[in-house]
Amino acid sequence: MTAEYKVHGDVAVITMNNPPVNGLGYATRVGIAQGLEKANDDPAVKAVVLTGAGKAFSGGADIKEFGTPKALGEPNLLSIILAIEGSAKPVVAAIHSVAMGGGLELALGCHYRVAAPGCSVALPEVKLGLIPGAGGTVRLPRVLGVEPALNMMVSGEAVKSEMLAQLPGQKLFDKMASSAESLGEEAIAFARSVADKRPLPRVRDLPCKHPLGDAYFQFARNMVAGMSKNFPAPLKNVDVVENATKLKFDEALAKEREIFLSLMQSPESRALRHLFVSERAASKIADVPDDTPKRAVDKVAVIGAGTMGGGIAMNFLNAGIPVTMLEMKQEALDRGVATIRKNYEAQVKKGKLKQDKYDQRMGLLKTTLSYDEIKDADLVIEAVFEELGVKQKVFEKLDEVMKPGAILASNTSTLDVDKIAAFTKRPQDVVGLHFFSPANVMKLLEVVRGAKTGKDVMATVMGVAKKIKKTAVVSGVCDGFIGNRMIEQYSRQAGFLLDEGATPQQVDKAIERFGFAMGPFRMGDLAGNDIGWAIRKRRATERADMKYSKTADKLCELGRFGQKTGAGWYDYQAGKRDAIPSKVVDDMIVAHRKELGIEPRKISDEEIVQRLVFSLVNEGAHILEDGIAARASDIDMVYITGYGFPMHRGGPMLYADQTGLFNVVQAMKRFQRNPRDDAKFWEPAPLLARLAAEGKNFN
Repeated sequence: MTAEYKVHGDVAVITMNNPPVNGLGYATRVGIAQGLEKANDDPAVKAVVLTGAGKAFSGGADIKEFGTPKALGEPNLLSIILAIEGSAKPVVAAIHSVAMGGGLELALGCHYRVAAPGCSVALPEVKLGLIPGAGGTVRLPRVLGVEPALNMMVSGEAVKSEMLAQLPGQKLFDKMASSAESLGEEAIAFARSVADKRPLPRVRDLPCKHPLGDAYFQFARNMVAGMSKNFPAPLKNVDVVENATKLKFDEALAKEREIFLSLMQSPESRALRHLFVSERAASKIADVPDDTPKRAVDKVAVIGAGTMGGGIAMNFLNAGIPVTMLEMKQEALDRGVATIRKNYEAQVKKGKLKQDKYDQRMGLLKTTLSYDEIKDADLVIEAVFEELGVKQKVFEKLDEVMKPGAILASNTSTLDVDKIAAFTKRPQDVVGLHFFSPANVMKLLEVVRGAKTGKDVMATVMGVAKKIKKTAVVSGVCDGFIGNRMIEQYSRQAGFLLDEGATPQQVDKAIERFGFAMGPFRMGDLAGNDIGWAIRKRRATERADMKYSKTADKLCELGRFGQKTGAGWYDYQAGKRDAIPSKVVDDMIVAHRKELGIEPRKISDEEIVQRLVFSLVNEGAHILEDGIAARASDIDMVYITGYGFPMHRGGPMLYADQTGLFNVVQAMKRFQRNPRDDAKFWEPAPLLARLAAEGKNFN
């Protein structure tokens, strides 16, 4: 049982105890129901207090039960709330630490609420593509007012209990406790003080109106529609709150349930729930238990003060960890520090960072031209030029100077981490930490585990990732790891589409309409087309059988490296990032087709999207089969947090599941018959073919 029952004189206390956040799983719901029944059957009990053990009142639904029959099994949360509301004896919610989602809805079903200061209160269901489904949309507007309640539902953000207690006319909290420590005693005393009051107050009996009525809800719809592209839940929150003001309570409650259940079936909600669970799964490594000893990381060194090195340093400064940045020349150091200052000053100017915080962070930054001054760092991250010979010199030097037990990390985006580790006599201390540019903004961190990387090193860097607020995904060693290995296939397809008749604008627009933040050609211009050029030159010697369109090489031969040169696949005006279609590029593509004797054909947007996305899926399936990624959901996390894949589609592997793997395979077989494409690549990966044949999914 995950709810405990104790009697304190004439007050029964039901304590939810389902760590870590007292999720309202089936056993917890049964425990509450049984405790309530006991209290009502005991003549000595005059009132009931409902609270949560440990670090939460309740965080809401138990994510371990998502999508299982137990999640909807009786007694469901609605039944529990109705039982509390119908209790013959007053039920007082003693709220502390966290009251979110179903936890807040449970508290709203109680007759009274006593809250500790510092409690985070929220209805965050919108972040999972849902609306509150157990009365939150009809009860919260009654206790807070329509506008504050709707704002909380549409944003899904938590608000502190003391702030809510100050809202004029609020009826959410009947009493604020002095502290979290005294909450239990104060709630029991409060329960005694109201034990004989009748009738028992119910939130459902409070009025719910907005003085501007229809005009307010139309305004709210206009505002929310502009912020919620591709996601139906935010606008549905407006609908249900409007219902709360216009319909009888039970009618509005029934409508809420109907909309909640329909959103549960939507692909958008499935995508967001998948990502919620996937983010937590990504932090687990099968053979590295949670209790693996971690190394202390109190001082960090970064080799290289360029864009990447500076961005990496900022992550640690933001987390309050001192950083020493090393360069070979003073002017490179000065430039790096100036860029960091500029980034922070822009945040100060926008009001996102206070001056004292800025000063504190810059105070943690040291610079040096000598390896001797970084020898005591606990973690050193190399962010130098992406060439194995350059990395070799750095790691041989680090091996020589760094203290024993220091973690030696490379920010390489494609190179072999095992080869880098072999440059040292301590391969167990070497790991890949692939940050994404701009490193101080992008959430993704690919943690590349070498063949000899120590388990304690893996546990430590996963913990460090959490501290610097990154989503860490573990990758094995291969060329490009997870993200870049897949994006290479995506880029190859983009090139073939140009050869066959598409334009850069058509390809970009098609995939952007699908939901990508940026199409492949705009992305190339932003990252620098010379990066891909260098990779293709390396491929020409390492994998001569790899087929590419020559358009990208021809572009680079024209010196069109992207935004940094003012010209790439598009033209750019000085100081602006707007991509302007280029006649030079169009003419180059037309001439290239003529050279190859290709008659351009009309290509549909649907074909563009399928070829780009399914190329990711097929390579992702190979990556799973090769053991480079531990699970399909890890690949989805990489693409959502690092490559601008549309969140409402849940990542390439979930998108394939939702499309149906049989349909994906059929499309690939069509592409195989295209003589201008790479027939060998479109052979479905064995894992994909097997899952499709068995009617199964990646996730």
